[in-house]
Amino acid sequence: MSAASPSDSADSLPRNVVIKTEPENNDGLLFGPEDVPVRREPVVPLLAPVSGQQPLAWSQDHRLAVCTTSSMSLMELVCDVHSNKQDLVLHRTSIPVPTESHRIRVGPAQEQAEAMDKFSSHPDPTVRQVFLADRVMNPLLGVHKGIKYASWSPLGCDSSGRCLLACLTLDHRLTIHYSQKRLEWNMLIDLTKKYSERLKERGYAKKDNKPPQANLLDFDELQRRFRMQTPLRMEWSSVYTIKQVQPDNMCVDMEMVLLAILMENGDLILWKFVLPFLNEADVVFYDIIESGVTRPSDLAWWEYESADRRMSGLIIGSEVGPVKIMPVSLSGVKGYFTLRHPVILWKECDEIAVENIKCVPMIHPIHKISCSLIVASRGCYVFWCLLMISPAGLNVHNSHVAGLHSLPVVSLAVSHHGVAVYTCSIDGWIKKLTPTFTENTLIFNQEDMLRPENLTGRRIHGIAVSHNGAYIALASTQGMVGDYHPNNRTYQVHFVTLKTPETAAALLLKSPVQNLYRLADLLDLVRWQILKNKCIPASLQEELDQKIQEVDSPYLWRFKLFLVRVLYQSLQTPPTDHHWKPTHEDSKVFVRDEEEEDGENEEDATQEESEPGGVKQLKEENLEEQMAEVQAWINAVETHLMRENMKKVLGVVYLNTWIAENTSVPTCGLMEYLARDANDRAAEVLIGHIKNKMNKQTFSERCSLCQAVLPFTDHKQAICKNGHMWLRCVLSYQACQTLTFRRCLLLDSIARLPEPEDPEWIRKILQAPCTLCDSPMI
Repeated sequence: MSAASPSDSADSLPRNVVIKTEPENNDGLLFGPEDVPVRREPVVPLLAPVSGQQPLAWSQDHRLAVCTTSSMSLMELVCDVHSNKQDLVLHRTSIPVPTESHRIRVGPAQEQAEAMDKFSSHPDPTVRQVFLADRVMNPLLGVHKGIKYASWSPLGCDSSGRCLLACLTLDHRLTIHYSQKRLEWNMLIDLTKKYSERLKERGYAKKDNKPPQANLLDFDELQRRFRMQTPLRMEWSSVYTIKQVQPDNMCVDMEMVLLAILMENGDLILWKFVLPFLNEADVVFYDIIESGVTRPSDLAWWEYESADRRMSGLIIGSEVGPVKIMPVSLSGVKGYFTLRHPVILWKECDEIAVENIKCVPMIHPIHKISCSLIVASRGCYVFWCLLMISPAGLNVHNSHVAGLHSLPVVSLAVSHHGVAVYTCSIDGWIKKLTPTFTENTLIFNQEDMLRPENLTGRRIHGIAVSHNGAYIALASTQGMVGDYHPNNRTYQVHFVTLKTPETAAALLLKSPVQNLYRLADLLDLVRWQILKNKCIPASLQEELDQKIQEVDSPYLWRFKLFLVRVLYQSLQTPPTDHHWKPTHEDSKVFVRDEEEEDGENEEDATQEESEPGGVKQLKEENLEEQMAEVQAWINAVETHLMRENMKKVLGVVYLNTWIAENTSVPTCGLMEYLARDANDRAAEVLIGHIKNKMNKQTFSERCSLCQAVLPFTDHKQAICKNGHMWLRCVLSYQACQTLTFRRCLLLDSIARLPEPEDPEWIRKILQAPCTLCDSPMI
């Protein structure tokens, strides 16, 4: 068993070694020092103790789920452009634990009650003690209350294009939740109930559909039925595109995602979710895989993609030590290959449980091929495995990293961008492992992560890294207080930076994602820096302007708009008058108060004399001029983004209309608005093509209250001659004349809801994110 230690130096490494670190700066930008962890405010208190072995989970849409004994506590990181506070902006919600108790049904109620009575007083102590000590089978023991595990789906799974949340309670109830409205969670489906009904219809048979020979009065059969319905872990796959044949024999692309559930008996249950997932009809049972693992402990997806080839499998860890990948067969996915047989990653049975399995897809820097790095905690060690697919077959390289912690690893997190592995033990020590590639294997460089002062001596229960690796979240409680354990513990969630604002800015400029919402954690670091320094870094501004001249992409313009908006907020002075405070104008004034006021007035007069009277006024005038200049800058960038989006919408209208027809999109108004700029040659050509197709016909929008014409004078609102005002949709520029509409997550703009009579191309326009900030419409 090989191990990596901190004493490994760069001189002792083999040749052709590439260290996976943050992306290099090839453009000559001078950014700041090495990334030093900094604790961000606020520290979030929890109302109940954390529960589950892995209590923290961070989604791709920047929501943190914390498992507690009373509820699933949720915190959404919002990169707010309307606030000048330097603290993190977190929107808190929660999903309460169901109050009604849940019991697994394994047969008819009368037969199950007879089995309970029989085995609770069984003459054989080996049978009786196993039954009495099993909290799942024995109803007299009661059940624990709380959340056991949480798993987030990929982006794009719900109706708003965000993530679904799979929630497993300590009483073994598995449910799927989504947030349709702002700060409101609804349950979509109870998978435990649905699977129990399916097993009941099949007579609790195995995968081969053979009915069981024994009944519930047989202890082995009773144990088998309970274990086949007890979920331990669940994990979501990536989104797959499959071909579906319609009734008219037309093939359409349909997106789906799989949810794999690991049962206590080792079975893997796969559920297929058709996207976007709206109701119970969109989920169907897909497959069951019998892994043969008798004491499973953890689960993760292994997904391989190279050129047009895709493969996937399920990594299963055991309480006794072995780790293996079970093949998953998918039909209808282009370029998908299925593993022929299970792949053994570690076969030694050393009674060290496998926990916290993570899989990271990577590109091998030496061989230039796709590979997968699998890491997991095993006691005080970190198990790692490198999978590479070559023409010769699947190559497996594995080992352990020793000497990390003196206590078992309680949590493990992976940063996918600039691959790094973070481990922590319950004593609060956090280690960072950076993989170093050699020709045939890996070497991990170990670093002790510096802890902020207020985290020293605290007990850590779990860690999680944000999607782009900007923050690490820690769930903690008090350690020893005066050589004693505290009587009452309080639980908190801390947020610590893993990157500097300079590094985050470099990643934002070079990101292939081209979506600000998906990069919100990195964006928040840049926002924090601008609010502190009250200016945009000169190097960042120069590099951004240069890239806009070279590429001129909407993403870069939206990034520029974000920077200018935050700069405007940083220049605003905090309000001195609080509207919520009562005024004391009519209150009584005593002689003592008058004397004090006279003294204060004298002090103020002294201060004013020491500072020239014109200096203060000059500063205020300069600030007002600067804010006016920044506001003009904001308006210019917003206008550019709106004009580009208008041309995009008009292009879609031109391609999807054959003759002059009255679409709900205000085509004539958009053309008049774009024609104001005589220097826009692209808009001029597009307007000419559309006018030829419209054949001099004009279709004006009309007010639904008075039927007056709604002129297109502003892209934000429409006002008829009678003074009725309607807000305009930021996606299609239609006037929203209904009581319900959607709003951007950052409250930038609104979008109307699709109508039943809308054609498919208009529905596709309305599915886009916000034009100004890339945030979803909710």
